Amino acid sequence: MTKNLLGEETSPYLLQHRDNPVHWRPWGEESLALAREENKPVLLSIGYAACHWCHVMAHESFEDEAIAALMNEAFINIKVDREERPDIDAIYQSALQMMGEQGGWPLTMFLTPDGEPFWGGTYFPSTAKYGRPSFPDILKGLSSTYHNEPDKIQENTKALKQGLQRLSRPAGGGTLGMDMLDRIAEGLLGIVDLHRGGTQGAPKFPQPSLFRFLWNAHVRHARQGEDQSPFGDAVTLTLDHICQGGIYDHLGGGFARYSTDEVWLAPHFEKMLYDNALLIELLTDVWQKTRSPLYAVRIRETIDWALRDMKSEAGGLFAFASAFDADSEGEEGKFCVWSEEEIDAVLGPDSETFKKIYDVTPYGNWEHKVILNRSAELSLAPPAEEETLDRMREKLLVVRNKRIQPQRDGKVLADWNGLMIAALAKAGAVFDVPDWIKAAETVFRFVVDTMIPDQTTGRLAHTWCEGRPRHPAVLDDYANMARAALMLHGVTGKADFLDRALGWVDIADTHYWDRDGGGYFLSADDTADIIARTKPVHDNAVPCGNGVMADVLAWMFYLTGDARYRERADALLRAVAAPDPNQMGNQPVLMNAFEFLETATQIVLVGEPEDPAAASLCAKIFDAGLDGRIIVQRSPDADLPKGHPAEGKGAVDGKPTVYICRGPVCGLPITDAEALVTELNRI
Repeated sequence: MTKNLLGEETSPYLLQHRDNPVHWRPWGEESLALAREENKPVLLSIGYAACHWCHVMAHESFEDEAIAALMNEAFINIKVDREERPDIDAIYQSALQMMGEQGGWPLTMFLTPDGEPFWGGTYFPSTAKYGRPSFPDILKGLSSTYHNEPDKIQENTKALKQGLQRLSRPAGGGTLGMDMLDRIAEGLLGIVDLHRGGTQGAPKFPQPSLFRFLWNAHVRHARQGEDQSPFGDAVTLTLDHICQGGIYDHLGGGFARYSTDEVWLAPHFEKMLYDNALLIELLTDVWQKTRSPLYAVRIRETIDWALRDMKSEAGGLFAFASAFDADSEGEEGKFCVWSEEEIDAVLGPDSETFKKIYDVTPYGNWEHKVILNRSAELSLAPPAEEETLDRMREKLLVVRNKRIQPQRDGKVLADWNGLMIAALAKAGAVFDVPDWIKAAETVFRFVVDTMIPDQTTGRLAHTWCEGRPRHPAVLDDYANMARAALMLHGVTGKADFLDRALGWVDIADTHYWDRDGGGYFLSADDTADIIARTKPVHDNAVPCGNGVMADVLAWMFYLTGDARYRERADALLRAVAAPDPNQMGNQPVLMNAFEFLETATQIVLVGEPEDPAAASLCAKIFDAGLDGRIIVQRSPDADLPKGHPAEGKGAVDGKPTVYICRGPVCGLPITDAEALVTELNRI
């Protein structure tokens, strides 16, 4: 009989552990039932495929026969991929934080056979070091406590369970107002590094949601005639350093998850889909105001990387994989770093120019190796020089591609793909690259065709891997995919994208909405294998599902004219907005959604899609910017929903016609492209 049961899983992370001597089991009632039958506590280990310290603990402890024997004797051992089950991860990360510990991965939690936590931590070394006790000593101590001091276990589980129940009832009750947004933005400026961008100190995460909020503050000031603002400066300084620093892959494209230092030099080399999607969209929004050549290049290179290296294909369609590992050949960053000798050998006499620009020195700039970066000069070189550098980078990339590549986590996540669909659709419209929009539509079709196991219900699966959709969808799946559908609806004018968004919001309302306290739970009401339903209110590395849903509801209110969506958005904001404005800095996506709900502009284009005149007007609309604007494209014979401010308005003199609507009022019809540009600039 096989003791390690992970070989039947599809998650690349779980499959990494299928040959461990640990008797790993997947999460589920069967595993908990075994713990009850054998009267053993559960050792729950949560991580993900690209996690460096997960690999370290696996090598030190889970591959060690003696430590595995201790685990097998005293515990029922369960392994969870946090990207497959973010709802389970959220519960036990929260429990760890209630113990006064900082969360992270690997997450190591000890549970009763009913799944109730009583103690935990993150990484534990195999021998005592870093101020941490050894993992074997912890195993022995907790097993003894579980069997010999049940009262202590019961006391811990009771306190933590009460705390977890409170997570489903966040305080909420905060009152948002437009006048508050600048005050909150001013407060956030206090944590920004005014020399290098990002937030102060190390490590530095890109935090695109926070900087998107600051960018919105800058745009508000720009409308009042201020060409520059400290908000805009904070954003562009951050993006300049991110785009030129070591956190960016200057050969292959794409951004690493974070920088381990405070100067954006040394990344944690893993690349995550969500970071790159969020940064593509933020860079696109900022480019529309700054026209920075640097941002345009980084957007294009990052999209090229995603379309080249991140595809997971099935049935003639593709979606995007989750991540690339930080490690290769057991060493963090080995795939990406260089020595001066290697660069000299590849580039020959051209290497001196390259080394000066990319910070290549004999002794390296990180652990005696070279991380390529251009932080010394935050702008691009003249075009001719950039073309020369392009050729040099291509030579180095050819050599790098012959190295052993980091492992790719090929599983598809609905929520992260939703982020990338929206980013591709927006960037494709703004930069007039139809292939990017087409790619966004292809990924959308992949999710609809392969990640809805029962088409009669329309309910999403959270993951797809190795041909199998699996695991219950979480709120973020519906929120991000609905937003992606709305972005595609605006960019393409296709009605089926709006229909799909409407359907997904209906599902979220049916299975995720809290009818007592308001707001959406992370898990559905029929997710049976969790001990609590958490309600996310704060943004983390990815946008909070409740914040994105507020944005989606605002969008749908404007598109349909249906007051139900406005009422639901208002109820959501009341339920999850922090009662203290000083705490709202952790909710930038929610605040952006509030501003969108209050101030969005609708731009309605009436015309046939194949009409060159209509296409010209559409290009002007996209070029003027999409942020804070809802684009509606419809043919002259199609009706807008009852209650829409442009209901009944049509083409003038048979020409494609644009109506610009603020709230319930639309301006005069516009048929001339230059007049349209003037009006778009005015608003």
